[in-house]
Amino acid sequence: MLGKRFLIKHRLWLIIVPITISLLMLLPLRYARINPDLMDYLPDDIDAKIELDRVEKVFGKFDPVIIFFESDDVLNKKTLQRIYEINRKLSRLREFDEVISVFETKDIRGEFGMMVVDPAIKRIPSTADETEELRKNIMSNELAYKLLISEDFRHTIMIVNPVESLTDSEVFAIINNVLDDIPGDEKVYMNGLPYLRDEIQKRGTRDLALLMPLGLIVMIVFLYFSFRQFRSVFLPFSVVTMSIIVSMGLMPVLGYELSLIAVLVPIMLISIANNYGIHIVARYQEPNAKFPDWSMKKLATETVSLLKKPVILTALTTIIGVMGLYAHVLMPARHMGIVASVGIAYALILSLLFIPSVMSYMKKGKQALNPNGGNGNIVDKMLERIAVITTGKPKTIIFSFLVFFIIGGIGMTNLNVSINLEKMLPSAHPMRVSTEIANQNFGGTKNTTILFEGDILDPVVMKEIDSFEQNIKSLKGVGNTNSIAGMLRIISKALNDPGEELYDTIPYNRPAIAQYIELYNMSGDPEDFEKFVNFEFTKAVLNVQFKADNLEEFNYITETINQMIKESAYASVQVGQPLLEKEISESIVKGQVYSLLFALIAITILLFIIFRSYKAGLFGALPLLITIVCNFGLMGWAGLELDIATSLLTTVAIGIGVDYTIHFFWRAKQELAKGANYNEAITTTLTTTGRGIAINAFSVITGFAVLFLSGLVILKTFAFLIIFSILLCLLGALVLIPAICVVIKPKFLLTEKTQKIINP
Repeated sequence: MLGKRFLIKHRLWLIIVPITISLLMLLPLRYARINPDLMDYLPDDIDAKIELDRVEKVFGKFDPVIIFFESDDVLNKKTLQRIYEINRKLSRLREFDEVISVFETKDIRGEFGMMVVDPAIKRIPSTADETEELRKNIMSNELAYKLLISEDFRHTIMIVNPVESLTDSEVFAIINNVLDDIPGDEKVYMNGLPYLRDEIQKRGTRDLALLMPLGLIVMIVFLYFSFRQFRSVFLPFSVVTMSIIVSMGLMPVLGYELSLIAVLVPIMLISIANNYGIHIVARYQEPNAKFPDWSMKKLATETVSLLKKPVILTALTTIIGVMGLYAHVLMPARHMGIVASVGIAYALILSLLFIPSVMSYMKKGKQALNPNGGNGNIVDKMLERIAVITTGKPKTIIFSFLVFFIIGGIGMTNLNVSINLEKMLPSAHPMRVSTEIANQNFGGTKNTTILFEGDILDPVVMKEIDSFEQNIKSLKGVGNTNSIAGMLRIISKALNDPGEELYDTIPYNRPAIAQYIELYNMSGDPEDFEKFVNFEFTKAVLNVQFKADNLEEFNYITETINQMIKESAYASVQVGQPLLEKEISESIVKGQVYSLLFALIAITILLFIIFRSYKAGLFGALPLLITIVCNFGLMGWAGLELDIATSLLTTVAIGIGVDYTIHFFWRAKQELAKGANYNEAITTTLTTTGRGIAINAFSVITGFAVLFLSGLVILKTFAFLIIFSILLCLLGALVLIPAICVVIKPKFLLTEKTQKIINP
C-alpha cells in the first residue's frame, strides 16, 4: 500500500521531474559528433595499432584517396589532358602532401650506357602513332604498367594523400570541386579509407536524422492500431522519447563519440523502451473491463501493483543482455551497451512512476476488452489457435523446433567473418565498383607494409628485402610489391644489358648500392626514395598490395609474411590498415563470444534466482539458444557475414527475447495458483498476457524495420536478422515453452499450496 500511496501523493512531481531531466539532457547533444573512423573503434593498446603508429612516425601517415578513371582507352588525348590538369591542380594545393599518377611516376631506362630518369609521360600524344608509342613505353615501365594503368588500358588511378589537419568532408569537397572544374567523359570512382569514412559520416548522419523520427512515427501508428486509445499511444511514446534523449545525451557527457552503430541506440530504444508501457496499458484494460466502477487512480495503481515485479524482472534481464555488449572488444559496442542500458533503466522507472502518475489524471477510457479478455481481433484469434495447438500437440511442436535447431546448427558451419569494410555500402556504390576494378586490374585494395631495420645499404640486408619481395610476389592474391630493393633492380636493368651478370640483381657491395642510388638522384628526384627508406638508411619498408575476399585468404597472405618475419634477422614487423581491419574482424568474433556468454550465463542465473529453480534458468535459456543457433544458421545458409553490426545481434536479441518467457512464466504461475490445471493455465496465459507479449514483440519488430531504409547495408542486414530473432523468441515463448510445460509440468511454476492441490 505504501507504493500506491506514494504514487498518488507525489504524482505531480513524478511527472515534472522526468520531463525536466529529459529537457536538460538535450543540452549535451549540441556537442555530439559522429566519428566514422573504424580504426578508432579498437582499443589503443592493440599491437597492430601501436606498430602502425611507430612506422608512420618514420615514413609519414599514408591515408590516401584513390581516384579511378575509366575510359575506352585512357591514353586518348582528351582523357590524358584531363588527368594531367587534375594532377597539376591537386599537386599545387597545400591541402595534399602527395599526388601520384601516371604523370608523376618515372620511366627509368638506359640510353648509351647511361641511366635516364624521365616522367612516364613526357608529353600528351597528338597522333595515333604517338599514342601507340606511348603504349609500348608504358608496357615496359614497371612503375606504371599494372600499377597506375591497367593491362587493358581502360583504367588509370590517381593516388592523393591529404594532410592530416583536413577532415574527410573537406578533402572530398576539394577533390570534387577540382573534378567538376575539369569535366570529362570518363567515369570517375573513388576508394580509400577516407572515402569510406566520409560515406559513413554522411549516411550515418542521414540515418540519425531520418530513421529516429520515422521510427517514432511508425511506433505511434502501430500503438494506435493495437490499442485504439490515445493514452495507449501517448504514454509509451513519451517514455520512449525521454529515454532516447537521456541515452543520446549521455554519450557526449561520458565523452563518447557517435559511431557507425550509434544509430542503433535510438532505434533499439524505440523498440524496447515502450515494452514496459505497453504491458501496463495492455494490462490496465483487463481490470477496466472487469471493474467498471474503479476510479482511474485505483486502476493505475492496481495495474502497476500487478505488473511491478514481472516488469522489473524483464527490464533487468534486458539490461543484463544489453550490458553483455560491455564485454565486447570494440569500443562503440561497449559504449552502446552502457548508454542503451541506462536508457532502458530510465524507461523502466518512467513506466512504473511516470505512466501511472499521468494515467491517474486522465479520464477513464472506454472498455477495449470484454470482461473475459480479448477483443476478437486477429491477434486474439491467433493466440486462441496457438493455445489449442500447444495443449493438443505439444510433442509435435517440440520435435519441429528440434528440427529447426539441427538445420540451424548445420548452417552455422558456413558462417564467415567480414574483412572487407566496403561491403557495408550498397553493391552499386562507387566504392564497391572501384574495389572490383582494383581487384581485377591493380592487384587489390589491401596494402600491408613490412619494416626492415639495420644497415639498409648493406648487401646482406638489401638482398633480404629483395628475397622477401620475390617470395611474396609468388603468393596467391598478391598483386604488386615495391621497395628500395625493387627500385635497385629497375636501376640495374637501366645500367646493364640483358644477360650481363649485374642485370636485374642487387649489387654485391655497399659502394655499388650507394652508387646506384646516387646515379638515380642525379637524374631523378631524391624524394622518390623517401617512401622506401629513412634518411639515415637504418629503416626500410616493403609495401605489398593484395586482394582477399574472405578471412581465410587474408590470413594465408599475412600469416605467411609473419612467418617469414620470424625467420628473418632484419624484418621486424608487418603493419597496415588491413591488419587493423583484421583486428576488427577478430574483435567481432571475440566480442560476439564474450558478450554472448556473459548475457546467457547472467540471464540463466537471474531466472534461477527469480523462480528459485535451475530448471527455470534452463527453460528460459532454451528459446534463446534456439534463436542464436537458427540466427547464425540463417546467416550461414544465406551467405551473410558476421560484421560490426551483426556481432551485436544476438546479445540484443537475448536481452529482448527473454522478456517474453518471463511474462509467460509469471502469468502461468498466477493462474496455477488460482487452481487451474496446466492446460487451463497455459490457455488463459496465452489469451491474456500473450496479447501483451505479441504486441510487445511486433512493436519491437516494427521499430527495427525502419532500419531497412538505412543507407548502410550492415544496418539493413541487422534489421532483417533482429526481426528474424525476435520472431523466433516470440515463437519460443508462446509455442515452444507452453508445449514443454504441458509435457513436463515444471514444479517451479507451482507454489507449495498449488502443489498440494495438484498432488494431494
